[in-house]
Amino acid sequence: MEPESLGAEQGASLPGPAEELGTLLGQDAALPKLSGGELDRELESKSDLIDDKEFDIPQVDTPPTLESILNETDDEEESFVLEDPSLLNIDNIDTHSYDTSSLASSDSGDRTHSKRKKKLPDSFSLHGSVVRLSLLKGISAQIVSAADKVDAGLPTAIAASSLIAVGTSHGLALIFDPNQALRLCLGSTAVGAQYGAISALSINNDCSRLLCGFAKGQITMWDLASGKLLRSITDAHPPGTAILHIKFTDDPTLAICNDSGGSVFELSFKRVMGVRTCESRCLFSGSKGEVCCIEPLHAKTELRDHPITQYSLLAMASLTKILVIGLKPSLKVWMTFPYGRMDPSSVPLLAWHFVAVQNSVNPMLAFCRGDVVHFLLVKRDDSGAIHVTKQKQLHLHYDLINFTWINSRTVVLLDSVEKLHVIDRQTQEELETIEISEVQLVYNSSHFKSLATGGNVSQALALVGERACYQSISSCGGQIFYLGTKSVHVMMMRSWRERVDHLLKQDCLTEALALAWSFHEGKAKAVVGLSGDANKRKSVLADRMVEILFHYADRTLKKCPDQGKIQVMEQHFQDMVPVIVDYCLLLQRTDLLFSQMYDKLSENSVAKGVFLECLEPYILSDKLMGMTAQVMKDLLLHYQDKNLMEDMEACIVHMDITSLDIQQVVLLCWENHLYDAMIYVYNSGMNDFISPMEKLFKVIAPPLNAGKSLTDEKVVMGNKLLVYISCCLAGRAYPLGDIPEDLVPLVKNQVFEFLIRLHSAEASADEEVYPYVRTLLHFDTREFLNVLALTFEDFKNDKQAVEYQQRIVDILLKVMVENSDFTPSQVGCLFTFLARQLAKPNNTLFVNRTLFDQVLEFLCSPDDDSRHSERQQVLLELLQAGGIVQFEENRLIPMAEKAEFYQICEFMYEREHLYDKIIDCYLRDPVRKEEVFNYIHNILSIPGYSAEEKQSVWQKAMKHIEELLLLSPNKAADLIATHFNDQIEGIIKNLQDQFLLFQFLRSLLDPREGINQDMLQISPCVTEQFIELLCHYNPDHVLETLQVLEFYRLEETIQITQKHLLHEASSYLLEKKGDVHGAFLVMLEQLRSKLLMLTCEIEESTELHLLKDIEDTLVKTIALCQRNSHSLNQQQREALWFPLLEAMMSPQKLSSSTVLCQYSEPLKSLTMQVLNNMAAFIALPSILQRILQDPVYGRGKLGEIQGLVLGMLDTFNYEQTLLETTTNLLNHDLHWSLCNLRASITRGLNPKQDYCCICLQQYKRRQEMADEIIVFSCGHLYHSLCLLSKECGIETKGQMRWTCYKCNSSNKGGKLSENFSELKKGNGASLTQLALLTELSRTHGGEKHGLLNVSQGDPALNSVFQNENFQLHLTPPPLTEE
Repeated sequence: MEPESLGAEQGASLPGPAEELGTLLGQDAALPKLSGGELDRELESKSDLIDDKEFDIPQVDTPPTLESILNETDDEEESFVLEDPSLLNIDNIDTHSYDTSSLASSDSGDRTHSKRKKKLPDSFSLHGSVVRLSLLKGISAQIVSAADKVDAGLPTAIAASSLIAVGTSHGLALIFDPNQALRLCLGSTAVGAQYGAISALSINNDCSRLLCGFAKGQITMWDLASGKLLRSITDAHPPGTAILHIKFTDDPTLAICNDSGGSVFELSFKRVMGVRTCESRCLFSGSKGEVCCIEPLHAKTELRDHPITQYSLLAMASLTKILVIGLKPSLKVWMTFPYGRMDPSSVPLLAWHFVAVQNSVNPMLAFCRGDVVHFLLVKRDDSGAIHVTKQKQLHLHYDLINFTWINSRTVVLLDSVEKLHVIDRQTQEELETIEISEVQLVYNSSHFKSLATGGNVSQALALVGERACYQSISSCGGQIFYLGTKSVHVMMMRSWRERVDHLLKQDCLTEALALAWSFHEGKAKAVVGLSGDANKRKSVLADRMVEILFHYADRTLKKCPDQGKIQVMEQHFQDMVPVIVDYCLLLQRTDLLFSQMYDKLSENSVAKGVFLECLEPYILSDKLMGMTAQVMKDLLLHYQDKNLMEDMEACIVHMDITSLDIQQVVLLCWENHLYDAMIYVYNSGMNDFISPMEKLFKVIAPPLNAGKSLTDEKVVMGNKLLVYISCCLAGRAYPLGDIPEDLVPLVKNQVFEFLIRLHSAEASADEEVYPYVRTLLHFDTREFLNVLALTFEDFKNDKQAVEYQQRIVDILLKVMVENSDFTPSQVGCLFTFLARQLAKPNNTLFVNRTLFDQVLEFLCSPDDDSRHSERQQVLLELLQAGGIVQFEENRLIPMAEKAEFYQICEFMYEREHLYDKIIDCYLRDPVRKEEVFNYIHNILSIPGYSAEEKQSVWQKAMKHIEELLLLSPNKAADLIATHFNDQIEGIIKNLQDQFLLFQFLRSLLDPREGINQDMLQISPCVTEQFIELLCHYNPDHVLETLQVLEFYRLEETIQITQKHLLHEASSYLLEKKGDVHGAFLVMLEQLRSKLLMLTCEIEESTELHLLKDIEDTLVKTIALCQRNSHSLNQQQREALWFPLLEAMMSPQKLSSSTVLCQYSEPLKSLTMQVLNNMAAFIALPSILQRILQDPVYGRGKLGEIQGLVLGMLDTFNYEQTLLETTTNLLNHDLHWSLCNLRASITRGLNPKQDYCCICLQQYKRRQEMADEIIVFSCGHLYHSLCLLSKECGIETKGQMRWTCYKCNSSNKGGKLSENFSELKKGNGASLTQLALLTELSRTHGGEKHGLLNVSQGDPALNSVFQNENFQLHLTPPPLTEE
């Protein structure tokens, strides 16, 4: 099936591929176009509907013609592929119940809320009011009057065409003409009593016939011209069902009716021999699903010849799906479309409209149930098949009870709380929302429940009927009529003018302007009343906008707050005035802006100021060029008054100031230091490029020549001057834009001539020559020379240019070389500039070489020690710029060495490839010493250097190795490890300074320093030498270093640490060696000596320190014992822990010592710590026995150790409780698992069939003795012999293990082999039942090959409980490892 076409009903042929129709008009030339006269007549006929003079009802807008539709640009290019209908679910089912009557008429809400002033919604400010809802007073009054006077009853249904028909609950149909006059009253209350209320109405195309459907199922046809009853139809559909819908098709002899049984019937009217008949044909039976909404496709007069009209299409909505059928030429179902899941109380809605998509006009069906509207485009292809294409859906946040097209772009939706939403279809934007509860809309619930015939309808249809209002809303010619319980309202689109005026009435002027501008730009939605070509439309709108702008300006001045602060007034105008400027500029009406608008606003000084200030952004973005001289003058004066000088300058350089008094502007700029503006005024106003330079030179030259430093302001002036000169020489205007092309050469020559003047105008007698060049060189030599360099780049190589270049170079040399007041840096800049120029291939300059020699001597003079680095840098730049060719190299290097210019030496050696000499340059240069390591590394490791060059550098580095180590041991070690690996031992022997050797070895061997140890091939004696030096220079770090070092011999290292009395390190090494007892004795000895010190009389200051020391040693000793106790037997453990306990308790025995009294508490807590840790490894009785055997405690002094014993008992109680709890938990878990397993084994198996899945014979019929019946948990049943024949059973230790043939063959034998492999691992069977339980529990986990043998038990295989060594391992308490 094609993705874009919908499936047809079964039995109907599927349409072909959904091709685009191209331009429909090209294929069907019969489609008419409306001429001008027809259009006018069309207009008149539409506007005659209602008397707008009498009832103040606005005119009806013209529906768009076919031509205008075809000319619309439609952005709906892409057609949506229809999803799988099952995916179109709507999940948010609304469970509220709704009253059958209108919300407003049920008096449930607060009636005053509709009268409150509401805040403007966003859509209102954006689109204004798009539609207008008006009460038809005449019709409303007559409906109420008919109810009172002739007992017509309440209104129940409405149908609108060029006449309006209203049906009532007592069976009358009231017909009103367009002037709201009652033309006919059809029917009688007597007939009403027999037929019931009118439940549906329909008027045919030419307004000559009316069909009335009644609540008790009858149908009547009336002649609207004469008021005669033409037909009474009582047998068109099953009796006892109400008519829900009756609709004429475009063929006046054909109508469709839908009854409360959910059936749909076609009524065909005929007249034979003067007798009017009606034939009925069932199109859809309610027994297949109840239809509750029908909509035939109606085409307007101008579209009657559209090829799709020949099918007489009808859309029907049942409670589960949508159908589109063709009634002609024969009945055919073209499309079915299921809804998916829906709120059962939501109302199905259908609506057709012709729309233009991709240059062809085709009908579009909107259908909705709930909060999603689907749009289906219906097309006919060349073969005559109909295709349905899904378009963009409209997702809403409310449930709909009505959907109406007002034109092809705009739809009006009514939601379940009686709010109207006007929506633009293409953009899906909500244009307006209107509350219509005051209409008191009539609901058709009683007909849907068929109350008149005893309520014989399905519950589903009755639920939909709760909110059905199909017959209360009727649309015709762009108007929508709403039938209320006592009134009729009409809604129509406002014209563009009305929408703008409506906003003006609400005093929303800015919104009105914005809306009018959106009409002007063609961006507005739901536009009505704009015709003609684009230019004509724009001029109409521009005129209207100008009117509004005048009104806006008047209002701005009128609404200005009189009293209060000036800021309040300013804020008022800042909000209002920019709007005027914006729209005048958008409309390109600067004439209006600077004449009438400006004159109006100038009446108020604050408004005038705000007006002038808001011009600034437009001036800066060059949007505002043609300002009048008066406004420009006022603008400058305003900025001057407000002291907004920077803003003023920014504006001046964007303005055409030829119409102003230039001298006055120049003076203003100069006084306020607006140099950019001043230069711009001279340049653009008078084509004078030299005067601004002279003015600026006069300010900055005197202090520079006097050797003073410039103020910040003068520095700014100097910088501007340099940029200005640069712009002039490059042909660019200052500060932005370009100089006119014809002026460029002239300006260049003028500026050059000016710069190289011998004397300035009005010069004093003592002025030095070339003042301008001299000033610029003093101000910023480098930048000035850069400007000249750029200019030289631009020069064409003509004779005059060459002369200028040579001349300016000669002047530069004369000024700088003959003067001693320039710094080395400035002189260097000049010669660097010259060297660059001379190095160019097309160079024409000449400079004397002796000048370069003089510069060299000047820069390298050893007498002048100041600015050393500056002079070196300058010379380096000079050489790099190409100045090297101007010097003799054999003279340059000695001079550089003498002046200690090591970078110069490096530059020269680099040219000669003397890389080893560069190492000396680095080592002698205090600034760059550290970089020598990188340099050596690069030379030795980067390709591109010859072997001889690398060898010379390597030898030079070896020669200076001690110097490199002194410079940075770390970097030197890194270098040695990389490039001098095989020389390490030689380097160590040659190093005399022991501390330096220690630093070197630490950098080399300690992995924490970052050197990769795998690269080094070092003998252990070097590492031991390092450890010895470490013990000597940094004993505190020995232990942590030993822990990270790798290559050392334990015996030798132990001797070193013992020699230096580093007990902890010795203990660590002994433990590493495997001598745990030896390591323990070292630590114990250390602990005892510290405890001994405590018993001596010591100063108070060292007491705390000593206690801390004892605690640290004890913690480390305990950690040692804990680490190793796991691998020792009971006797060895006691040999560790008891001496430790003894050592801690021995000082406490000397209770006579007064010193120890104060330490008894800390010592007891430390002893307790030992006991707690012992308890994990040594049995409590042994500990207690050892304590009690102690001679001190044995003599009855148990009070001393009472605390210790109680502490141990506490620990015992805690651990006993822990063990009991754990056991309980394990037992509980075991009981729970066994319960579950027992439940699963006692559960019966349910075979899927009563025959064997292999031989397909019933299991009862085979009576062989050896045969058993095997049932698997997956439900398959087999004879055991059949399974054996398929190799699905295997015998292990006298027991059979079965696997399901079907499940395993579908798994390609994978699981079968798994099970066989499991069998091989199995252990024998003691817990057969338990294993069976385990097996079953696995089966319930989803594996389908567990089994239950009906005749006997099955062995346990691979059960966890079968293992004879099965134990519960409890984790011991965690150890804190040092």
